[in-house]
Amino acid sequence: MGTGRHGPAQRKAGSVTSSEPIIDTSGLVKQYGGIAALQGVDFSVDRGELHCIIGPNGAGKSTFFKLLMGIERPTAGAIRYKGRDVTSLSSFERARLGFSVKFQNIRVYPDLSVFHNLFIPLRRHHRMKEIPAQVAQLLGELRLSGTESETVSNLSHGQIQWLAIGMSIAAEPEILLLDEPTAGMSDDETRETAEIIRRLSATGMTILVIEHDMAFIRDLDTRTTVLHYGRLFAQGTFSEIEANDDVHQIYLGTL
Repeated sequence: MGTGRHGPAQRKAGSVTSSEPIIDTSGLVKQYGGIAALQGVDFSVDRGELHCIIGPNGAGKSTFFKLLMGIERPTAGAIRYKGRDVTSLSSFERARLGFSVKFQNIRVYPDLSVFHNLFIPLRRHHRMKEIPAQVAQLLGELRLSGTESETVSNLSHGQIQWLAIGMSIAAEPEILLLDEPTAGMSDDETRETAEIIRRLSATGMTILVIEHDMAFIRDLDTRTTVLHYGRLFAQGTFSEIEANDDVHQIYLGTL
């Protein structure tokens, strides 16, 4: 963004993935006292990939995201970003490298306008005169055009979720982590969210999604990893995951 940089969704002319992992983990372990939340997870995501992580409650999904973002440190194992070991880096240092996350608990400024919610992250990367155009671009991408003057507390739940995604991508991260982006949404809002994420993915941004909504994951139809009891249980296209009897069993037939 800003000088010499592209806008939020203009990195590339189309969806481009590379066989070079942008992020990978090896032997990742996280223990809380005697409880193992993650047990030896080896995982990688290619640059420009859209990848979903699913699993029953308690599978370790949110813990995994916290380790990737540097919010918590692993008990053992390593996290690499573009081949560099970032295991010991803080969340702030990882954000400076290009990480961004939107957690399930929405972090917006409810008493400010939509414009000012986006202004806050955009001002770090743009000249002041560029910000109105960037806000307008983001709002168009997020199905929020015409809401810039609205107080955030007046928006629908789905619109607030989309705004939070916008705040997460305002810094043009290279990798975006979304923790249950459709939580609490209507069916229509969920479908709109899938379309928003597909459009962001088409710009070349690497996106990791944690989600429980299987209809939403089916709609995204991308490579999917299943975690179960802190271990990598299965991995493949969603069609392969959906056809996996063992995955059906741990989800009690909810796929």
